[in-house]
Amino acid sequence: MTRVDFMQGNIASAEGALAAGCRFFAGYPITPSSEVAEHMARRLPKVGGRFIQMEDEIASMAAVIGGAWTGVRSMTATSGPGFSLMMENIGYAAFTETPCVVVNIQRGGPSTGQPTLAAQGDMLQCRFGSHGDYSTIALAPSSVQEMFDLTVKSFNLADRFRAPAFLMADEIIGHLRERVEFPDTVECTPPRPIREGMLPFEPEEDLVPGFTPFGHGHRVHVTGLTHNEKGYPASTDPDLHERLVMRLIEKVERARHEIADYDIENPDAEVVFISYGVPTRSVRQALLDAPEGLYGHLNLRIVWPFPENLLKKFPNARVFLVPELNMGQMAREIVRHCDQPVISLPRLGGELHTPQYLLDRAEEYR
Repeated sequence: MTRVDFMQGNIASAEGALAAGCRFFAGYPITPSSEVAEHMARRLPKVGGRFIQMEDEIASMAAVIGGAWTGVRSMTATSGPGFSLMMENIGYAAFTETPCVVVNIQRGGPSTGQPTLAAQGDMLQCRFGSHGDYSTIALAPSSVQEMFDLTVKSFNLADRFRAPAFLMADEIIGHLRERVEFPDTVECTPPRPIREGMLPFEPEEDLVPGFTPFGHGHRVHVTGLTHNEKGYPASTDPDLHERLVMRLIEKVERARHEIADYDIENPDAEVVFISYGVPTRSVRQALLDAPEGLYGHLNLRIVWPFPENLLKKFPNARVFLVPELNMGQMAREIVRHCDQPVISLPRLGGELHTPQYLLDRAEEYR
């Protein structure tokens, strides 16, 4: 059986978290993500979970990390200024291999910017925002249904790879209301336990260690310092540091083709749109308005790790057009992986590209 409802994107994300087994939320109110926290505050006590409003986003991210290390699926939700404040602790989560989920309902920036209008200005920040080298997982919903589905997927990926996962939505999708289908059950992939004789940070063949939270029968030492497989500091060992950082990167990056989530339309086209998140809606309408098969489209639901092999699925492509609500953040990544011209179609100010605008730009390159 499937339950059908009509709801806001932020609420659908909260419901996805609950369906995925999230039982701890720590956050601080910030437009345009506050509805996620408000809904979790109402619903978590009814399912045996805990909600806490922290004094700021720095403390919120710290509390989420602590919740995850008790063995509870944990999350927070924020927007641009709060996301910036979380960055140090996000780096700590990446280095300590803490599975957790951060929902970012993006708004116009920098600084306070446009609290009530949409943007996609945090796409590079979610990948490179904290200092040092590491890898993360970022999902980009383009509908209210995907706010539910991809929130569930975020928890599963965070647990599978022992890494922070980001749901990178925006004000439009967060506040949009659409029909959503809720399955009776969703797939929940728990983190693997530590096998007999294994050390807490000893990786398996896929480079991911087992995970045993505090209070579950194993001594686990967790530190933001460079650490050995026991979890104890070894910050003066250059070879160990290199091996550790390379493993943190490779455990995610080498699985990027396996975890890629995408849609492809008209793969034989010569002019191809690449989109993620809310601009996908404008691209799909533009393709409906254009002659059938004239333009191609690659929609990415997972943007980090970047699945560069998907660009080869358009063998006749002469040019890629990339509409984004920023100054071309993901277009820079696409340029790195193809020989064809990549045309960035930036848009700032909170308004979405119109389908006609996209068709006019595509016509220039046909």
